[in-house]
Amino acid sequence: MGLTCGDVPRAGRRPVFPPGYAASITHDAGLAVAVARPPGHTGPAGCDLELGRFPLEAARLVLREDEEAWLHDAGPALAPARLRAVFSAKEAAWKALYGAADGAGSGSGDAAEGGARTLRDLYAVPEPDGGGFRVRRRGDDGVDLRVCVCPVAAGVFSWVRLVGGAAVDSGAGYV
Repeated sequence: MGLTCGDVPRAGRRPVFPPGYAASITHDAGLAVAVARPPGHTGPAGCDLELGRFPLEAARLVLREDEEAWLHDAGPALAPARLRAVFSAKEAAWKALYGAADGAGSGSGDAAEGGARTLRDLYAVPEPDGGGFRVRRRGDDGVDLRVCVCPVAAGVFSWVRLVGGAAVDSGAGYV
């Protein structure tokens, strides 16, 4: 992307990227992945890697009642994998909306400004093709993220692909 950098500075837990750049970082089980877009490309960046199993008891941390039916329709054998997928999709969306400390996302994440405080503040609807989710802030019809979720190893990798129905980028320039 034409940017030389060493360590990525942080503001709290949020990475700080140069003005105009959007990026997202994720890691799990000793693996790390980053996606980025250079200035001039539209849309936020968000990704998440989840390699562990999610106990169904964790659903209350991720889902609200209006999302739980989809989880339990899978049955007890598949519900943990569904929970991991929706967690990862919401995490990627949250990072795209609020993850960058320099404002490269769509919002600051502050509750006073209508930001999501937890993943339960985001609403996820599974795509009919099974390849991901549409994710938006609850009560906000203006921001609609298409988050792709694909199986990797013993888990999933998720990334924001579409914003409001428009492609974030063709993939060129992404790391």
